[in-house]
Amino acid sequence: MKTMMGLMAATALGLGAATAANAETWDMPMAYPASNYHTENGTKFAECVTSATDGAVEIVVHPNGSLFAGNDIKRAVQTGQAPIGERLLSAHANENPLFGLDSIPFLATSFDASDKLWAAGIDDIKAALADQNLVYVYSVPWPPQGLYTKKEINSAADLKGIKFRAYNAATARIAELAGMVPVQIEAAELSQALATGVAESFISSGSTGVDSKVWESLDHFYDVQAWLPRNVIFVNKDMFDGLDAAGQKAIMDCGAEAATRGEDTAKSLTAGYLKTLAENGMTVAAPSEQLKTDLEGYGETMTTEWLSSAGDQGKAIIEAYKAN
Repeated sequence: MKTMMGLMAATALGLGAATAANAETWDMPMAYPASNYHTENGTKFAECVTSATDGAVEIVVHPNGSLFAGNDIKRAVQTGQAPIGERLLSAHANENPLFGLDSIPFLATSFDASDKLWAAGIDDIKAALADQNLVYVYSVPWPPQGLYTKKEINSAADLKGIKFRAYNAATARIAELAGMVPVQIEAAELSQALATGVAESFISSGSTGVDSKVWESLDHFYDVQAWLPRNVIFVNKDMFDGLDAAGQKAIMDCGAEAATRGEDTAKSLTAGYLKTLAENGMTVAAPSEQLKTDLEGYGETMTTEWLSSAGDQGKAIIEAYKAN
């Protein structure tokens, strides 16, 4: 009996050692604070993968640009410096116009519309990422984007000359059209940029405003509902291909859960973010009719420009979106 028990114990130890030897630790850089719902959702995704693979793949989340700055995350995953990461995909629209699909101003201004637009373009976006050695796992939208300023704005003319934080091609183009001065600033640097006057205005969600406590520097938020950009989680293709079928399935299944959970969270938090801005002294208001008209005009211009750059592929996506 003792011999049998000893043999069983030795076998168990051997299996444990084999599992430990085959285990992989994947660092996952994320650009936003640990308290942001995207990061919290990413952490739950990581825990799901670790659990589903019985520890064979342990994903460790690094929030707030602590491992790689936001604008470096995508390249880090492409080149294998990080196995997996999250990035605001529209920040890379200069590489491929499809990456800016979710940030065409005033094309899809609600969660439902955003989902339809993303569904119309997702296959092409996955293919574009695959061409860059990336495997798409899931995406989660931000709440509708609003305009933050340090003074009252009644028309686009009031924006001229303002130093405007740009985080993707769409925001940089809006700055150009309105005569503002675009300044490239990542989310982790936003509070300092506002406090030091490097930036005086920006377009983003209520979530970013709360994360950065923008009421310490700015006074107004206009709920223009410009678009709903998405953060995308992707895996280095070589790393993904190196997993067995069970490991790949775990990542995709946990990703599907994270996509649903993340969007549900975004919807539930949207109104609360605006309430928090108001409670901290900011004027939260709808845009004036003139400002709305001016911004929608920029949206029409930018839609035309996007269609021109995206060609037949982009035209087919927009047609499919409008047909639903």
